[in-house]
Amino acid sequence: MLPLVGATYFMVSGGPYGLEDIIGMAGFGPALLLLATVPLFWSLPTALMVGELASAIPDEGGFYVWVRRALGSFWGFQEGWLSLAASIFDMAIYPTTFTLYLGRVFPELVAGRRAFLLKLSIVLIATLWNLRGAGRVGRGSVRLMVVSLSPFVVLLGAALWRCLHGGLHLQGSGIATRDMAGALSVTMWNYMGWDNASTIAQEVENPQRNYPRAMLFSALAVMLVYMLPLLAVWGVGIPASRFSTGAWADAASLLAGGWLAMAVVLAGSLDGLGTFNALTLTLTRLPSAMAEDGLLPRMLTPRNSRGVPWVSVLVCATCWALALTLTFERLISIDLVLYGAALLLEFAALIALRMREPGLTRPFRVPGGLAGCIACGVGPTALIGFALYAARDEHLGRFPALLVASAIAIAGPVVYLLSSFRARTAAAE
Repeated sequence: MLPLVGATYFMVSGGPYGLEDIIGMAGFGPALLLLATVPLFWSLPTALMVGELASAIPDEGGFYVWVRRALGSFWGFQEGWLSLAASIFDMAIYPTTFTLYLGRVFPELVAGRRAFLLKLSIVLIATLWNLRGAGRVGRGSVRLMVVSLSPFVVLLGAALWRCLHGGLHLQGSGIATRDMAGALSVTMWNYMGWDNASTIAQEVENPQRNYPRAMLFSALAVMLVYMLPLLAVWGVGIPASRFSTGAWADAASLLAGGWLAMAVVLAGSLDGLGTFNALTLTLTRLPSAMAEDGLLPRMLTPRNSRGVPWVSVLVCATCWALALTLTFERLISIDLVLYGAALLLEFAALIALRMREPGLTRPFRVPGGLAGCIACGVGPTALIGFALYAARDEHLGRFPALLVASAIAIAGPVVYLLSSFRARTAAAE
């Protein structure tokens, strides 16, 4: 179970890296409130849904298999299409944050084309690591989690020492203009990804027992990892206006000196690698599972001696590398919209399976019966609706982000029809 917890931790979080924009947009108090309440309406319902469906249907392909079984091949394909499309934007975020952190201490290393080459190196390392098997990725995630969090343990200790000897210095935000909509969107992004762990169910020992437990332990770990460092920097009086992506290095330098800032930067690079690596493990199983069902080309199905769908890994890594030039904010807007649409299909599958297959063995069940399953989807649906509203002014180049996301989503049915026509033609021949 521990490797599953480690992998899930990186799929969802990876550490406090990425929280700085929430603090800079909202201030410490509102940021703490968001980090404490959003999981109740966003993470908890999703973790409950994953706990039930992953333990009841522990098949490789995870959420795609659930939707296909509950709603049919068409909607199963849309689930896979939306998830893979979202991954193109999501996976580019982690190498991007890596270079932003590195630039805080070594700006010359990210000058010009060097930043892109560094991002590309993250993709390459994660690809080679994943080709060695799921077990290697899971155990490596546990080690990376310990290493990436160690500078924050020191940061918490230094902040506690200052507070005990100098008192609390809870300052106002100092922010000229709050952006609560942007802060909420970044908070949702920092808490999403629980369903990604489901795609490797066949490579997990005793999934019926371990998935619900891994969801619980990972959720508690993520909340603590987010909230404790925020309380620490608020308590010592660092202004919220100084926080943007990469600012943990500045906070570490103020609290303990340049050596801790260096440690935070290096740990941040490992965090970006760990998150990208864990998500590569789960997302690359999706095209392979869809190809085995005849919904994608069969060329994606071959596996190496370690059971890794190596063609799928290489194809996905190539697609993710093509999105590395996009900016952090634009990536989050489109990512949330596409991921949100896929998540709603998963909640629909949860409800449909309760109605159509009441006798399905469910080692873990969402409390409250069918009404509880329906209630689970209310909070995520409301937050996804808000994310759509918040992204109304975002642009990707000359085009509105919502228009780009809508075009990608609408392409799903078109690709499905073309794929079905190709399959029927091949069968006829």
